[in-house]
Amino acid sequence: MGKQQDTEQQDIKQQDTEQQDTRDDTGKPGKLGRAEREAFLAEPRVAVLSVVSEGDRPPSTLPTWYAYEPGGTLTVVTRQGRRKSRLIRRAGVLSLSVQRPEVPYRYVTVEGTVVRQEPATEADLRRIGARYLPAADLDGWVAWEAGGQNANGTPEVVEVRPDRWLTGDFS
Repeated sequence: MGKQQDTEQQDIKQQDTEQQDTRDDTGKPGKLGRAEREAFLAEPRVAVLSVVSEGDRPPSTLPTWYAYEPGGTLTVVTRQGRRKSRLIRRAGVLSLSVQRPEVPYRYVTVEGTVVRQEPATEADLRRIGARYLPAADLDGWVAWEAGGQNANGTPEVVEVRPDRWLTGDFS
């Protein structure tokens, strides 16, 4: 192999090593590998979303439902024109964290860039709602949201490209 091919192979090997499971027997948390962290994030959990706030206020941090499929983008629903929506639009980036509080504790935090922020379609609502609601309730919830009956405002979808992953595994 040539020098360039050797360097490329080393780069690929380094990326694979960085994504391997790093747990050990010392009691210190390990890191989740790529497939493990993406599978964990794809499970239906309530996330905590944080976005930079205005002035000297701390970050705005709120629980939220979300959708994620391994290798894809994160999708959350906000309310058009509300504070969270305005902050996300202004910042263009956010953090989203999910955890398993039971022993052995695990967490995944994603820092990402907003790639889409627009009115939610019924398909967007269905994709998120299906993760959290019983099948018998999903159609009613989607109709309620899409029909403008939620007093909190019109649903808006925010799609986020994961840029950085932070993980911990205490198993």
